Amino acid sequence: MKRKILARLADLGLELPSAPPPAANYSPYCIIGDIVYVSGQLPIESGSLIEGKIGDDADLEQGRRAAAACAINLLAQVQAACDGDIENLARVVKLTGFVNATADFRDHPKVINGASDLLVEILGDAGRHCRSAVGVASLPFNATVEIEGIFQIV
Repeated sequence: MKRKILARLADLGLELPSAPPPAANYSPYCIIGDIVYVSGQLPIESGSLIEGKIGDDADLEQGRRAAAACAINLLAQVQAACDGDIENLARVVKLTGFVNATADFRDHPKVINGASDLLVEILGDAGRHCRSAVGVASLPFNATVEIEGIFQIV
């Protein structure tokens, strides 16, 4: 049964962008059987990168917004992997989130909740997933967050 993901996105006032191209020599996603592995996605929102280190020049709410932007870009990659049909997404399996933060910042899971909460809001129980949230000293282009994901498709 189709989930009507596009309808739910529209209800939330969201649209999937075109899948961002890779920034270097790697594949944005790989499909093995019914599993799609999506490379780390940066928080690009309306064509602009959300930058900053949480605890320095960014705060928790900016981090949550950046994580939500990563989630939308992950879904855009899944849509590309499904030849443009996001309705073939069965469930989110796992996310690994990297948070650009100062050494004394301790709320990495709260940042990555920006992605997790949005995926559950869009997909319901199919959006619930395993997860890691890790603090790092820096990310490419000074991005606030980077998230990679594993998804099941039909």
